[in-house]
Amino acid sequence: MNTAQKVDQLEPAAKIAQQASQFKRWGRKHPFVRYGLPLISLTVFGAVGLGHLIQGGKEVTKEKEDMEWEVVETTKALSRTGPVEGAYKPKNLSLEDELKALQQKVDINSYDYKRIPKPNENK
Repeated sequence: MNTAQKVDQLEPAAKIAQQASQFKRWGRKHPFVRYGLPLISLTVFGAVGLGHLIQGGKEVTKEKEDMEWEVVETTKALSRTGPVEGAYKPKNLSLEDELKALQQKVDINSYDYKRIPKPNENK
């Protein structure tokens, strides 16, 4: 019975060795199988994978924008089409009024000269 088991074990090993040598020969006979097919498959699968990554990034960006718009709509009463009716009333401002307010805050006639030191002066 030991000899029968040994013969059974040798047969699969011989088959595997034979198949391996045929596979190596196949790669030498047909260089497209050895070089071209892996290159083309890598290119195609890489493009598909990058497409999925880019699509996922776009979905994340869209979700973030939607969340930001929800916050803006609740706080400032704005929608994507414009201000919501009756919620936002801007003040009527004129440039002349703003200029007068700024001139009252800042007096341009009284100032002191202050020397600005040069960068290499302290060394």
